Amino acid sequence: MTQLQHQLQQLKQYSTVVADTGDFLQLARFAPQDATTNPSLILKAVLQPDYAPLLESTVAAHKSASLDDIVDQVLVRFGLEILKVVPGRVSTEVDARLSFDRDATVARGRRLIALYEQAGVSRERVLIKVAATWEGIQAARELEKDGIFCNLTLLFAFCQAVACADAKVRLISPFVGRIYDWHKKSLGAAWDETARSLSNDPGVQSVTRIFNYYKQHGIATQVMGASFRNVGQITALSGCDLLTISPDLLAKLEASSAPFERALGGDLGPAQPAITYDEAAFRYALNDDAMATEKLAEGIRGFAVDAGKLDAMIEKLRNR
Repeated sequence: MTQLQHQLQQLKQYSTVVADTGDFLQLARFAPQDATTNPSLILKAVLQPDYAPLLESTVAAHKSASLDDIVDQVLVRFGLEILKVVPGRVSTEVDARLSFDRDATVARGRRLIALYEQAGVSRERVLIKVAATWEGIQAARELEKDGIFCNLTLLFAFCQAVACADAKVRLISPFVGRIYDWHKKSLGAAWDETARSLSNDPGVQSVTRIFNYYKQHGIATQVMGASFRNVGQITALSGCDLLTISPDLLAKLEASSAPFERALGGDLGPAQPAITYDEAAFRYALNDDAMATEKLAEGIRGFAVDAGKLDAMIEKLRNR
């Protein structure tokens, strides 16, 4: 199999490939343009022996700082290592426990950027990752005005995508796999995997609708499909601006030579009218979408739990 034949190389012709991991030692193999992290991925990495020295040395260098400051130092340290491998950008996430605090999110985003700049990295190479709550989107609006680019994550509903576009954020990360998970669980025995695959996958359909809406209305915000469960979801979204993919699925793409064609970017489908949401309309639309409401809350809770576990590890190291 030549390098140009495998699916990962095919995909790179249509979409920017981003690695979804904190494990920067794996990155070079797949040659992604960018990389994304989140609290769960960072926690997963620091639990590995290969990364223990990085965590220990970072904590040791900042023992007298506040816990929040040390956490940010750890996140940025991982980001700096990732940026040695990828030519593009790294996404670094604001603490999920701030998801409903606009001002605190803005402050944390500015602090993360300041740490990167102090380390000699320009802000253009960093995306501040924020949960797509109303407060998170408004925080991103403020950060973008400062020239701080944002990646709005935990995005499940069309209203979230519309509000992000209105806030002129740089990039959104709609979660394909978690939408798929919800619908599969909801239908139970009635779920037909074959019938709901590829372009009929509910997660794929959600991202396709958002992508087409953005392109129809000339919206500059980039769409990065995220949270994939299988290769079929990825190939069904080829042509999306960016796709962030776990190392396991990157390896599967690399191991297959099955051909596929660009899926998005040609026919943009039926015209979709332009929509705007004020806060009340946004909250109602989100509330009206049971899947999005449940998955957003679940995602914030999950990231918050892992952030708490990272806090505990840092405290233990600091008090040794």
